[in-house]
Amino acid sequence: MFLCNRVLQDPQITSMNSSYGYNVSSGPSYRDSFSTAVAKNVIILALGLIINYINGTLIHTFRKHLIFYVNPRYILFIHLVVNDMIQLTTTVSLFVLSYVFYKINAALCCFILIFAVFTTLNTPLNLAFMAVECYIAICLPLRHTELCTIKRTYILIGWIWATSAVSTLPDVFIILATEPMQLFYSTIFCERDNLFRHPINLKKRDVSYIIYLTGIWLTLFYTYFKIFFAAKEAKAAKSADGDSKKARNTIMLHGFQLLLCMLTYVAHILLRALLYWFPNHYIDLLFVCYIIIQILPRFVSPIVYGLRDKTFRQHLKKYLLCTVRASINRHKSTEVKQTR
Repeated sequence: MFLCNRVLQDPQITSMNSSYGYNVSSGPSYRDSFSTAVAKNVIILALGLIINYINGTLIHTFRKHLIFYVNPRYILFIHLVVNDMIQLTTTVSLFVLSYVFYKINAALCCFILIFAVFTTLNTPLNLAFMAVECYIAICLPLRHTELCTIKRTYILIGWIWATSAVSTLPDVFIILATEPMQLFYSTIFCERDNLFRHPINLKKRDVSYIIYLTGIWLTLFYTYFKIFFAAKEAKAAKSADGDSKKARNTIMLHGFQLLLCMLTYVAHILLRALLYWFPNHYIDLLFVCYIIIQILPRFVSPIVYGLRDKTFRQHLKKYLLCTVRASINRHKSTEVKQTR
């Protein structure tokens, strides 16, 4: 049963804060009407299922064609897609669970939050390395095969997960060292700061966010300007102009997607400002922010390298056309049998 008619902190806030990483439980109380709660959950579930279906189709296309297995660019892309599917599944699950149960077991909450935080941190790192690969392909084409090997790509993916682990797992160790074991048998609002509430966790998180923001944006700006100047030189020489422009546009899309992802790190400031400016519409604004910060970046991922990439789009189109033709042939054969 939805808990939208109880005068409690809105469960939506609990769910969204699990991703945003701040606590407003001491603030004012909010609630949704039953119809509004149902509508929000239907919208979130529908968007999550649609994006995961698209991503699942991309993964299936990747698995069916060996050409993608030997290209580091597509390996990084499909890792991003898988990572986004895990992230979207965990955050949407938290959203729905916060409405249905309001409180859940702390151990289960810890398990879900670990995956949510891991994958949230993985996304900007993966995008930054995809931008670096694009920079090497355009600005250092003769060294691309030497620097961007399949083995190094998988090592890089392992390094991404290891970096996220170094940033996340200490929170679990601090909980085990400072909190009684009864905490994991209790029920809590599944929100990051309700579980990882030690001051050291908060300071460590702020420091890691600053490091992520600085390092990733410096990488993005460096690769973009290098590709931008390479595109200008190619235009002056009237050679390889199309590839350079496409790479530059890809980096810009990376920047847009990274901007959406990085809003996670400043969402607490944005939401506090919205609460101050629009106190009567805070719930609606919070819902819109959740879609923009958590849902929209996962929708952009298939567009950047899936639908925009000529090779991937060609194989994806073939797969979809084969599926459509197979269904038409089955339908025709069924009609012939019925007429007989």
